[in-house]
This record gives sequence, C-alpha cells and structure tokens, in this order.
Amino acid sequence: MDRLVYTAMSGLRSQMAAQATIANNIANASTTGFRAERISFDRLVLQGEGLQTRQFAAEEVSDFDRRAGTIVQTARPLDVAMTTDSWIAVQAADGSEAYTRRGDLSVAPSGVLETGDGFPVMGSGGPITVPPHQSIAIADDGTVSIVPLGGDPTQPQVIDKIRLASPEGSQTVKGLDNLLHVKGGGVLPEDLDAKLRAGALEQSNVNLTQALVDMIDNQRSYEVQAGLLKEAKTMDESAASLMRLPA
Repeated sequence: MDRLVYTAMSGLRSQMAAQATIANNIANASTTGFRAERISFDRLVLQGEGLQTRQFAAEEVSDFDRRAGTIVQTARPLDVAMTTDSWIAVQAADGSEAYTRRGDLSVAPSGVLETGDGFPVMGSGGPITVPPHQSIAIADDGTVSIVPLGGDPTQPQVIDKIRLASPEGSQTVKGLDNLLHVKGGGVLPEDLDAKLRAGALEQSNVNLTQALVDMIDNQRSYEVQAGLLKEAKTMDESAASLMRLPA
C-alpha cells in the first residue's frame, strides 16, 4: 500500500512540474530567442525497501528544445539573429560567462552593450562598452563599429567584437535565468565561423498549438494519478475495516 501511495504522489509531483514547464513555455512564446523547456520523466526503480531515482539540480531545467526559432526582419541596427548554431556570450548575474540567443541588444545609460533582459554582452576582453556615438553597426561576424560624435560617417571605428561561442562537443544546460551554461562550470570555445544577421531577430521556438495539446494531455494524466491516490485511500480504509473486531 505504501508503494502505491508513493507511486501516486510521485506521479502527481511530476505532472505538476510538467504543467509548470508548459505554462512557462506558453508565457514565453513571444520572448525573443527563447528555447522551449522540456520535462523528462525518469524511470523509478524499486529495490527492496529503498527507492532510487535521479534528481535534477535546482538551478537547471531537465532539458530544452535546441531547434532555432523563426528569424524576422526588424531593420533595427542593434537587433541581431544568429544564422549558425552559435550563441552570444553574456555576463550572468553571478559574473560568470553564459550564453543566449536573445539578440535585441541596446546600449545602457552606462554605455554597456546588453541584451533585452539586461545581461552585458561579452567582447574580446569582457563586457563591451560603447563610447558616445552618432551611429552604430554590427557586422555579420559580430564586429561592433561606431561613428563617433562629430566623426566622418564614411570612416567608422571598430570598438570590439561580440564573443560568439559554439556549444558543439560541450555539455550544456539551460539555467532558470534562461541562459545556457556549461555543465560543471567553464566557458564554451569561440566559434570563428559564427555568423549573424543584423536588423533581424530570432523568435521563440515554442509551438503554441503543441503546448496547448501537451497541457491538456498532462491534465488528464494528473487526474489519473489523483484517482490512483483516491483508490489507495479506499483500499486502505477497506483493509482497516476488515481488521476491526465486532463489538
């Protein structure tokens, strides 16, 4: 009986986690560069009185869809979309290097080039700082150039190059900050063949239709697990009543 209750409770927890993931995907269906998260249900193995299962770390999701989203034109100079399987290096909240596909860049009041969610974009020697300028452009290899205030528009000056990294051959995980991290720490190697398109953005790769279907299917699975828990309670009460001695 205890195992039946444990199985039902484990199923309920898993379905609740899946529902939260699906809801998060739907909420980020219009977020630039967002990669849909997935839930992987691991097989539970009973051994005697013990239970062995794999636990995921709190700072990472179980898996995510690595397919690229649709690229749309915006004509904004600081919008960039990766055209290769490469990622933009940024500085995470803890100061470490992480990676994103979010290309809606802007220059903060401090002069730091940052993504739409506020992470500084990394260059050859750290976060890129943009001097006062009258125009700015990003080349397809990530080179950032400006025309200084009062400068000659025909002679732009290169200030830095966006660090573009390749996840190929490295173990990576998606953190709760929606950034890609190297599993166990470290940094990804620079991708010298990486290309991007200025004046364009990569959209979220969330398929809303599939997400809604998954939500309905997950809700039905939750109801099955809840019914199993209710049945276990009924069986337990029936077994207890058989053990009662007549007055």
